[in-house]
Amino acid sequence: MNEVITIGVDLAKNVFQIHGIDAEGGVVIRRQLRRGQMEPFFKK
Repeated sequence: MNEVITIGVDLAKNVFQIHGIDAEGGVVIRRQLRRGQMEPFFKK
């Protein structure tokens, strides 16, 4: 897996869209997370 350079977060009330992009502009991570999953995800 490529190294994530930029992370985009689409904020909502209960469900968030996370997009991680590498240095070449390719999508590395694309996930849908609930509010309670956000902190554990970013701690990793």
